[in-house]
This record gives sequence, structure tokens and C-alpha cells, in this order.
Amino acid sequence: METEGPGLFFTIVAFIGGFSVLVFIHEWGHYIVGRLCGVKIDTFSIGMGKELFGVTDKRGTRWKVSAFPIGGYVKFFGDASAASNPGDIPDDLSEEEKRVCYHFKPLWQRSLIVFAGPAVNLIAAALVFGGFVYLRGIAITEPVAASIAPESAAAEAGFVAHDRILEVAGTEIERFSDIAQVVRLHPGQRLSILVDRQGERVTLNPVIKTEFLEDRFGNRYPYGYLGISNQDETGATPYTYVNRDPGVFTSLAEGGRQLVSTTKMMFTTMGQMLLGIRSVKELGGPIRIANAIGEAAHISFEYFVWMLAMLSLNLGIVNLLPIPVLDGGHLLFYGLEAIKGSPVSKKAQEAGFVAGLALMLIFMLLVTLNDLQSLAL
Repeated sequence: METEGPGLFFTIVAFIGGFSVLVFIHEWGHYIVGRLCGVKIDTFSIGMGKELFGVTDKRGTRWKVSAFPIGGYVKFFGDASAASNPGDIPDDLSEEEKRVCYHFKPLWQRSLIVFAGPAVNLIAAALVFGGFVYLRGIAITEPVAASIAPESAAAEAGFVAHDRILEVAGTEIERFSDIAQVVRLHPGQRLSILVDRQGERVTLNPVIKTEFLEDRFGNRYPYGYLGISNQDETGATPYTYVNRDPGVFTSLAEGGRQLVSTTKMMFTTMGQMLLGIRSVKELGGPIRIANAIGEAAHISFEYFVWMLAMLSLNLGIVNLLPIPVLDGGHLLFYGLEAIKGSPVSKKAQEAGFVAGLALMLIFMLLVTLNDLQSLAL
């Protein structure tokens, strides 16, 4: 097995380049919807801190690359800072300036501008998923067990060949791949699985085995293993339909389906961590993310693009969490504003943003410690 990694320099370049693309996509969402709503944009920055180089366009927007290559921002006209805090409403603007100021736009427009960043990240991920389907085709396998692995969780629970899986842990199953997406999140746990056995519905309760996936660089990842296969004893896949030319609309629909299923997996994992079922040590920070991007780029350009799509999906979902300092925090305040008919007090907003910032700093400390511990192993 090849174990030589991509190297530190290659990893850093791949990480900065790939992450900058994701930041650009996110901030472009804010920027383009802001422009459509008539907001004047002062700055579009890739990176934070001191400007390295940039250019000012004819609309007065400063496009720049900044020294610290993690993150970025769009600064709207009238903002006291790049954070666009809802409490930063200037009181010394002319009527003409108010017409192009973010904070004087209707609530629905401000909400759309905030939502656009994460939304574009999600759309980009779905387009990449759909693009791979369009280029490679798609194999759809019915959720039927063509064979059962000996001494597996499925065998011990009483599964037999030709069982059609209908539900796993309450999740409706449409394709064979759906089974693995649920099972892999529950290593060592007992799951309730509903099957159709020659027209009769049977509920089986296997204890999912724990297996480990090892990549080419020696990293090991635990996952749940049931022990059913879509291949029969001869190696054939009798319940599989292959579409080698799915077309644009089918590909886009499949990309959207993959986006939804992956998002469900993310929320399931987060819920398990909150309940203590999974360890928070599985969370990765900037070091682990950089390593994953570097490894993906080292393997192939296609894998690199797929990894960026997965990170774009993560970036979109995380930014929608209702935590002040994130886009979801802004939307939370706007939701409260819609309910009460007036903005939340500046004092309450400032307190929320301080608490949100503290929470994010704690989270970053936690995942960075996880990264450092994984490097020490």
C-alpha cells in the first residue's frame, strides 16, 4: 500500500487554494444578492487582515486578497465592521445613502442577503455532485440483499438472501446505498430494520458491527457494518440498473438527492455527539481539514473537487446554525425582528454576538486540540 503523503508544502498550497475557492463562493452569494437588492458593497475580501493586493471596480467595490488566508468577507456600505452586525445601524446618512445601505433595506431583503452565502455553498455542492453523475453515469441498486456475509450482524439477526429492506432505524430506504448511509453512523448499536420477505413484513434487530476503513495514508475511520451485499454468490448484481447517460435534469436531481442525504447524515452525527453517542474527538479542525484537502489533491483532481464539494456543503450547513457571528445568528435576530415587529435591542444583539464568539472560540480550541492529538498518535 502506498503511504507517502503529499508533503507539507503541497498540503498548504492545496488547502489555501481550495479553501479560498469555498470562501469566494460563499461571499459571492452575499455579494450578488446584495447587489440585486441595491446595496452598495464597499469591500470583497478573500482572506482577513492586511490587504496584500487588490483592485477597485467601477462601482467602488474594493476586491482584494488579504494576508491571513483563512476566511473572507463582504463589507456593505454603512457597516461599522466586516461583521455586518444588525446593531451597527448608522444614524448620520443622507436619504440617498440610506437607499444603498444594507441596514435600511427591508427585512426580507436583508434576510435573503444573509441566507445567500450558505445557499450558494449548498448549490455549488449539489452541482458538483450532479456533474459527477452526468460525466460518469449512475448505477441505481434496489434495496435488496442479494447475499448475506457469514458471521455478520445481518447473519446473526436472521437476514436471508432476497430480503428487501424498507426501513432502517425509522429511515425509509429507496436504494441499496441508503442502507449504508444509515448503518455506517451506528457502529456497535442495535438498529431496528424492517424488511419485506416474500410479501411478509419482518422486523429484525441486528447489533451493527464496527469495522475500520484505512486510507492510503494510514488513517483509520470507524464505521458500522451490517453484512449484506448487492452481489450474489456469482458476483452478479441482479437488482442494479445502470444509466450511463443520465442527462442534465436527471443528473441535477441526483445531485440534489445526494445533497439532502449527506445533510441528513451530518445532522445525525451532530445529534449523536450532543447525546454523547459519538465522541467529539471525531471533530476535525483546520489541521485535519488541510490534511484531507492535501491528500485529496494528491490522489487526483476529481477527488480534490469532490472533497471541496463536501466542504462546501459543510460550510453552508454550519453557517446556517443559529449561532451569533454566523449567518444563522443574523437570521435568528431577523426572525425575532419579524415576530416582534421591531429590531432586537442593540444591547441584546451585542450580548448575543459576544456569547456566539465565545462559543466559536471554544469550538475552535476543541477541534484544534483534536487535530494536535491525532498528529501525536
